[in-house]
Amino acid sequence: MKLVRFGVPGQEKPGLIDKAGKLRDLSGIINDIDSKILAGGIEQLKTLDEQSLPLVEGEQRFGKPVATVGKCICVGLNYADHAAESGMEVPVEPVLFAKATSSLQGANDDVILPPQSEKSDWEVELAVVIGKEARYVSEEDAMDHVAGLCVMNDLSERAYQLEKEGQWMKGKGCDTFGPMGPFLLTTDEAGDGNNRKIWLEVNGKRVQDGNTNTMVYKVPFLVSYISQFMSLQPGDVISTGTPPGVGLGFNPPIYLKEGDVMRLGIEGLGEQQQVVKL
Repeated sequence: MKLVRFGVPGQEKPGLIDKAGKLRDLSGIINDIDSKILAGGIEQLKTLDEQSLPLVEGEQRFGKPVATVGKCICVGLNYADHAAESGMEVPVEPVLFAKATSSLQGANDDVILPPQSEKSDWEVELAVVIGKEARYVSEEDAMDHVAGLCVMNDLSERAYQLEKEGQWMKGKGCDTFGPMGPFLLTTDEAGDGNNRKIWLEVNGKRVQDGNTNTMVYKVPFLVSYISQFMSLQPGDVISTGTPPGVGLGFNPPIYLKEGDVMRLGIEGLGEQQQVVKL
């Protein structure tokens, strides 16, 4: 099932994309795609007759597919070839950092560069949305705690991230630096996200072209691993790392500027497009 939130910012309605690719309105059934629905309401939604739901006509904006994200945990250097282009070693354990939830937005919303940004960069990633509380879970049971998967652009201001003192999150949490969606694909259709093509283009040029099967640490392991350090709650997001081809990895590096257009996607999880603005 492809779950969405559509409408203007702050007034999104819940919906789904039916098997014919048409948008259906769920607002008469549920209030939103929130932690309550993720934790126990998805199975009920699967019993609905999609054709009985109101059809939404016309072009629509899609907001982030989860109404309220409690926390967003990101995994660094989770593709060996991306670690190499960054001049770093593959970590012996997953590198974890937080991304400010205030950075999260709709899949096709404009990306606004911070006022003093000179090194803003792109990162297409597979994102995991938690559906059931995970605390000290095993790798074998991990997927029982996942509601679904979606596309994430984990934008990064590299000067803030790497050249200032302290943690990476300084360069990760800027407003608009976390487009999500366009839809959340539930795990009965998405599986664990392994072996999916993942790509990103800047101004029509393919710069990232990988596959999630090259992740060092796969989704079940990451859910289990992170749950050893913190409980994961319904609506929490894990962004699992990016393949090679980020701007930092070019020689010389290439960074985003006003007017650039990013287009990105993951096989089966849809596409995003953002225009870069100041």
